[in-house]
Amino acid sequence: MQANTNNEPMGISKKLILLIATAVAATAANLYYNQPVLPLIGQDLALSDLLLGAIPAATQLGYAVALLLISPLGDRFPRRNVIAVLSVILSITTFTAALSQTAYVLIIACFVMGLSANITQQLIPFAASLSSAKHKAQVMGTVMTGLTMGILISRTISGSIGEHFGWRAVFIMSGVIAILFGVLLYRYLPNNKPANSLPYLKLIASMGGLIKQHKVLRQSALIGALWFAAFNAMWATLALHVSQPPFNYDAQQIGLFGIIAMSGIIGAKVSGKWVPKFGSNRILIVSMLLIILGFIVAALFANRLWGLTLGIILIDLGVFSGQVANQVRIFSIDPAAQSRINAVYMLFYYSGATIGSALGVKIISHFNWFSVCLFCAVITGIGLLYHCMKRS
Repeated sequence: MQANTNNEPMGISKKLILLIATAVAATAANLYYNQPVLPLIGQDLALSDLLLGAIPAATQLGYAVALLLISPLGDRFPRRNVIAVLSVILSITTFTAALSQTAYVLIIACFVMGLSANITQQLIPFAASLSSAKHKAQVMGTVMTGLTMGILISRTISGSIGEHFGWRAVFIMSGVIAILFGVLLYRYLPNNKPANSLPYLKLIASMGGLIKQHKVLRQSALIGALWFAAFNAMWATLALHVSQPPFNYDAQQIGLFGIIAMSGIIGAKVSGKWVPKFGSNRILIVSMLLIILGFIVAALFANRLWGLTLGIILIDLGVFSGQVANQVRIFSIDPAAQSRINAVYMLFYYSGATIGSALGVKIISHFNWFSVCLFCAVITGIGLLYHCMKRS
């Protein structure tokens, strides 16, 4: 399935792009399955707000740790082999989560689930390395569409299954999907041979040098962390907000917000086409303005379904169009260090997600949804100001 660059203008076959994008969607979904069913988990295990907030935070933390310790392996070992090992771990962990009887076992399982979901961060630079320079933005737009679908559809699937079959069934389903894609990826991914031969510790340490060396990487990582912290604070608290009056939605109804948020798919696809035409800097400015506007709308019309809907659409359009623009910038830095560069960027990104999820639940437990949206708008605004001051 590896493309012949003489026959495939993109440098990668369409079938392989489809497989990678679909696998990215299926794997990324594991980071968000627990959010719509948090009320069900809390009721079943009788959890405090602190322990309940630790569940999505642990998943994001595990993902962030993997970005530091696992993602760089893609520059040192064949990515297909790394992905195969992670697929086995993910499968085992999801079934462990399904069998959890205490909050602590579930939190640990979610942490390891986040670690093994690093499959996505092996596949994204893999797709970038296989694509031609001319079509890199288009290929990344397609792969990021897969990521967007995984993040957004996961909530709808989780909410529906959780409501009818219980929250444990969500993790069982996840384990079956992990096994399926683990087999497909091992069968069809090309077996690349990385040129890098650095020992593991030096490989990890070299990421610090990449941060110092590349200004674009530093800037992209920081603004990405800020807007993704806001994004995850919103999604980690949305279920808690709409499960209360005046909405009183159940888990299935909460999961339907994932369908509304599929506007992010449009953002990813459009950004993939517009970045070559207008440049990453302009797309990033527009993206962050959309995010801020979305939070303002969601805050002002917190008790109106149409207000929440419009706010979520704007937020997701901004987040995923900005993500594509950011990744096109970083994958153009150094082809020989794409896994580590992506690891640095995503480490910032999901560290922001971890902090945002935890702070979002903390804020809504002490204040209200309006305060969460205000917090999200402010930190995204800081990212916008930083980008406008430092953009190259």
